[in-house]
Amino acid sequence: MSEHERTLESLSEEYKDTIPSDLRKPRSFDWYLAELYDEPRIARGAHQRVADMFDYYGTTYDEDQGVVEYQLASEDPLNEGENTFYGRIIHEAIHEFVNKVKSGARGLGPERRILLLLGPVGSGKSAFDSQVRQYFEDYTTRDEGRMYTFRWTNLCSVIPDQDPADDVVRSPMNQDPIVLLPQEQREQVIDDINERLDAPYTIENEQSLDPASEFYMDRLLAHYDDDLQAVLENHVEVVRLLADENKRQAIETFEPKDKKNQDETELTGDVNYSKIAVYGESDPRAFDYSGAFCNSNRGIFSGEELLKLQREFLYDFLHATQEKTIKPKNNPRIDIDQVIVGRTNMPEYRDKKGDEKMEAFNDRTKRIDFPYVLSYEDEAHIYRKMLQNADLPDIGVEPHTLEMAGLFGVLTRIEEPDAGGIDLLQKAKAYNGEIDETEDIDVKKLREEAAEKVEIGEGMDGVSPRFIGDEIAEAIMDSMHRSRSFLSPLTTFNHLEGNLENHGSISSDMFETYYRYLELVREEYKERAIEDVRHALAYDVDEIQRQGEKYMDHVMAYIDDDTVEDEITGREQEPDEQFLRSVEEKLNLPEDRKDDFRQEVANWVSRRAREGVSFEPQDNDRLRRALERKLWEDKKHNINFSALVTSGDMDDDERNEWIDALIEQGYSEEGAKEVLEFAGAEVAKSEMEE
Repeated sequence: MSEHERTLESLSEEYKDTIPSDLRKPRSFDWYLAELYDEPRIARGAHQRVADMFDYYGTTYDEDQGVVEYQLASEDPLNEGENTFYGRIIHEAIHEFVNKVKSGARGLGPERRILLLLGPVGSGKSAFDSQVRQYFEDYTTRDEGRMYTFRWTNLCSVIPDQDPADDVVRSPMNQDPIVLLPQEQREQVIDDINERLDAPYTIENEQSLDPASEFYMDRLLAHYDDDLQAVLENHVEVVRLLADENKRQAIETFEPKDKKNQDETELTGDVNYSKIAVYGESDPRAFDYSGAFCNSNRGIFSGEELLKLQREFLYDFLHATQEKTIKPKNNPRIDIDQVIVGRTNMPEYRDKKGDEKMEAFNDRTKRIDFPYVLSYEDEAHIYRKMLQNADLPDIGVEPHTLEMAGLFGVLTRIEEPDAGGIDLLQKAKAYNGEIDETEDIDVKKLREEAAEKVEIGEGMDGVSPRFIGDEIAEAIMDSMHRSRSFLSPLTTFNHLEGNLENHGSISSDMFETYYRYLELVREEYKERAIEDVRHALAYDVDEIQRQGEKYMDHVMAYIDDDTVEDEITGREQEPDEQFLRSVEEKLNLPEDRKDDFRQEVANWVSRRAREGVSFEPQDNDRLRRALERKLWEDKKHNINFSALVTSGDMDDDERNEWIDALIEQGYSEEGAKEVLEFAGAEVAKSEMEE
């Protein structure tokens, strides 16, 4: 047996290590009381426990954005980064969600609200909700997140008509054992433990026992002449409570059914018909605490497509939020404590928002917008994650493929800008954090302008990442069928364009606009492909260094109103303005902005000199690009671009050298050949036009 093989014994030991040591060990109420004084957090409410959970897995504070990134979403430590979330706008939504949970933990109001995740299809609402539930399950298995409930024991010895099958009954609502104390005594304990509590909130618990537990307590107290200690010592066991979605324990997911079959008992529970014959219909022991609100007590209620429920069905949420109670048929009110999360898409939200009869429900919701990602590089991360989580064939994804697919998605989601003569592509680049070389773009102003134009927020409409992800997958399979070992942007564009009208969520009145966006993306890719080929064909480190030093000599002479020594004659001369402009024009810098750029570069060189760092033009991104482009302009007239399209017309050694240079940039060999041909054809065409 190899060292990598697992035996049943080793697997069993590994499993034991994942289970809390006290999971199946019953404790006394006296033990729980002592534990409560030692660690008050075990009596936290649902909002408090969920709030602490987010901090437990780690946080990072982004000072520039004023946003806390929670690592359970940004890094996904439990799954080694498999389910991470990308994009500033998404982390803002998560930050807002957690803030509302933390406000609820302090009793500021959101604990009596539905946290409604609103966004278009495929924006990540469900994935985030699912991730929260998964981490809550894990958190309750850890010592820091532990919680306890109780069970009644030896009931048949005291209650004559108790069904022998019910001699041991677990708390139907998984209530905290502290609710077994009468309110006055409970408040004394809670006051004591709050003095010991090191937390930004205080613990409270004013819940009443659920009807069944109240029945048992009354009967047992009567038997022991109101001796509470005797009841708790002889008939109560404290047990560890783990959140478990599959067991519907402290976590419940609720999905709307057929409108004709919606029944409030799905939320609040119903009569246990098997017990009616034993106890009678009005006996609290004959009630089945199987409703979604019952199962999610102490944890998280997750409502999928919540606003697709009938209006009458949503009325149960009014008491569940504002009063934190539920009212089953023919039963008294039952106290609940849970974080209620709902998810909905835009059409349902618009429908319910305009319904005056939904005013009370809408007033009890806290909306958290979950828009699409608006940075195309973040969008590319989503597709990259999709590919990493799949059994990807042996196929290379060429540079720019995922970014250009993401750029198309972003263009469909952002609003056309009005201010400053900025076009849509420039706005998308600004949202991506790119500095435009010809315009001063105020991203904040662009966001504010967009917010004024749209109904809810930017990014709530457009093409779903699912559509683009599906087309990337189709393009991969198509490449395999055609024996292509790489996926290029060109193939991806063809699939996006060919299937745009076949997607059910894209309205026909947007086809023409989206085709125009695809053309914008094609043009952007053409520029990037040419840039890559330019780098491969003309990049010369020594020449860039020489030209960079020459540029800086003339810039410093220009700034100091001095002369510079001629490289050939050695004579002093005025700064070569024609040379300086030949570099700067490669960045599209107009004449009236040349001084700003020259001073900017001069300051950069001076700062590095003070730090003892030598001048390397490659270290300044804008200067490097300008010098590369100038070098390209100087050399391109000696390159036969038409020969790039027909490999037989050029020297094999030279072509292989260019291919190797592209491979260094991340291309596969076949992908390098394609981009050489594509860029060569485009440049040759532009040369002919000139």
